[in-house]
Amino acid sequence: MSMKNITLSSDFILLGLLVNNKATGIVFAVIFAIFMVAVTANLVMIFLIQMDSRLHTPMYFLLSQLSIMDTFFICTTVPKLLVDMVSKEKTISFVGCGIQIFLYLTMIGSEFFLLGLMAYDRYVAVCNPLRYPVLMNRRVCLLLAAGAWFGGSLDGFLLTPITMNVPYCGSHSINHFFCEIPAVLRLACADTSLYETLMYICCVLMLLIPISIISTSYSLILLTVHRMRSAEGRKKAFTTCFSHLTVVSIFYGAAFYTYVLPQSFHTPEQDKVVSALYTIVTPMLNPLIYSLRNKDVMGAFKKMFLQYSSAQKISSSDV
Repeated sequence: MSMKNITLSSDFILLGLLVNNKATGIVFAVIFAIFMVAVTANLVMIFLIQMDSRLHTPMYFLLSQLSIMDTFFICTTVPKLLVDMVSKEKTISFVGCGIQIFLYLTMIGSEFFLLGLMAYDRYVAVCNPLRYPVLMNRRVCLLLAAGAWFGGSLDGFLLTPITMNVPYCGSHSINHFFCEIPAVLRLACADTSLYETLMYICCVLMLLIPISIISTSYSLILLTVHRMRSAEGRKKAFTTCFSHLTVVSIFYGAAFYTYVLPQSFHTPEQDKVVSALYTIVTPMLNPLIYSLRNKDVMGAFKKMFLQYSSAQKISSSDV
């Protein structure tokens, strides 16, 4: 087919998350509830870390960055999904699709790197506690966070223009609930094998670098914990690392399936479920996993709640 005969449309059509429209009401309510919990929990986490001086530590600084990323991440896909579920028009403009691709690539890439850096932070805390204030000072934390954001945005700037410059013709119906690159590329009417290979290499590298940091960090942590004589020290070390490993397992597992596993193992329905896991569910789980298992965060929350209750009582008595 010659390029001159390709007819391009300015809009794409998102077919959505569901095949059976009968369950739309229930699924809408569930996704809306998850969205509200995720946004609220992440914003509360950011607020607590910012306001409570006891949480002004490197670990919580990196955790606040994770909450910022998760907030942007879930806001990139879910509001559009919810609107499409109650609207007859399920279109997304070509520019809107490109913006969505760039934002989710930036967020997922940044989170890849940040989770790896958080493992390094745990390694320093467990294996070099006396040097922790020096090795993880404020300047280092800012550089680590900036590096994570830069790595993610580099992924977005690299892959988004290539994706949006691929010629699309014929059907513009994306069998997905957002503009995820593999789903968009299925509509291409040109050979995308070279680009898919580039994307595969890029994604493998983006997984390999943080996974290497995580594997090395936790191997050294396990050796250190094994040498500990104190049972309380072992318990504290495992508790500190368990939350991070839980988040890593869910997020990296979903990303590995989507971007590394060959397309012959994929079906559109499975892709939607896995994408929903890492774009909708994990942004909600991350703050809950870290807060519910963390005494410092729960203590800060109780302190804030008590201060708010006291202020309310004082204002009521004044009236």
